[in-house]
Amino acid sequence: QVQLVESGGGLVQAEGSLRLSCAASERTFRTTRMAWFRQAPGKDREFVAARSWTSHITFYADSMKARSTISGDNAKNTVYLQMNSLKPGATAIYYCAAATNYCWSVHDCAREENYDLWGQGTQVTVSS
Repeated sequence: QVQLVESGGGLVQAEGSLRLSCAASERTFRTTRMAWFRQAPGKDREFVAARSWTSHITFYADSMKARSTISGDNAKNTVYLQMNSLKPGATAIYYCAAATNYCWSVHDCAREENYDLWGQGTQVTVSS
C-alpha cells in the first residue's frame, strides 16, 4: 500500500524558513494531485496548497499564497512546501495528502473528502 511520509518540520524562529517534503512510497498512476494541509492547536485542519502531478498547476489558500510555494519532483514521487517569513501563527501539524480525482478551483482542491491518502504529519513550530 502506498504511504506518504512527511519530513522537514521542526522549530524555527519567526521570519525564518522551512521546506517540508512529502515522499510517496511508490507512484500510482491513479494519483493526480498532491496537497498540503495544516492543523493548528485547537483548530480545524485547513488547506494550504495543492499541485497537479501532470500539469503542475498549483492552487493556494489565499492566506498562504504570499509566503508558500508548492513544488514537486515527479521522478522522486515527492512534493515540497517551501515556507518563508514564518509567523508564530503558522505553528501547526502539516499533513500531506494525495488524490485520484481532479479539482479545478481552490474551493474543490481544499475539500478534504477529495483526498484518498494522508500522511502522519510533521510538526512545525514557529517561535516569536
